[in-house]
Amino acid sequence: MSSKDSSKLIFAPGGTDAAPQAQQYTKGNLELNDLVDDPFKQFHSWFDHARSQGVHQPETVTFSTAELPSGKVSARMVYLKELDDRGFVIYSNWATSRKAADVASNPHAALTFWWHELERQVRVEGKVERLTSEQSQIYYDTRIRGSRIGAWASEQSKALGSREELEQRVRDVETRFNGREKIPVPDFWGGLRVLPDVIEFWQGRESRLHDRFYYTKSEGPESRWEIQRLSP
Repeated sequence: MSSKDSSKLIFAPGGTDAAPQAQQYTKGNLELNDLVDDPFKQFHSWFDHARSQGVHQPETVTFSTAELPSGKVSARMVYLKELDDRGFVIYSNWATSRKAADVASNPHAALTFWWHELERQVRVEGKVERLTSEQSQIYYDTRIRGSRIGAWASEQSKALGSREELEQRVRDVETRFNGREKIPVPDFWGGLRVLPDVIEFWQGRESRLHDRFYYTKSEGPESRWEIQRLSP
């Protein structure tokens, strides 16, 4: 690298062969006739395929939010825990976390799935809604005890003085629920459903000429999904 570029800590990282060019995507293609009319069914098909092909934790997804009125965006990795005919459900703390503050001021969010092994991604955009405590309890009961205790103990995203402070909070919650296998879901913790109005399916192709198909939900009493191919 020349001296005028010395300020660049990273510049044009390449593929697996350390070449300066980006890795080429060659594992598949996507055509309109490969897609079904319902994007939820299409996602379910792709998700099942990802699992069958050994994609590592295909439920891992970037959850992006933005605070208003500043417009500042934040993102984090979470797990998709449910998909139904209304939307995509994740679980988290909705009292103290950054995402909680964001959706309180701006009830819109985005999800981005990236499945490297298949060179595919899926993007979802839409409004959000909280699940009820009764609905959240169903998933909460499937978590290991330590994770259920942790949901009570952690004031997510708040500053900690030390690790010991967190561990003491965990011990306090353990004492509170000592001898009880059934632990109630905290009222500040639970499910959030993203109700999509946009879902995009993306298949990587050579020379960055990717295949992209964009589902949008039409307005009106008989709303339906429309599909367009987008430029890469």
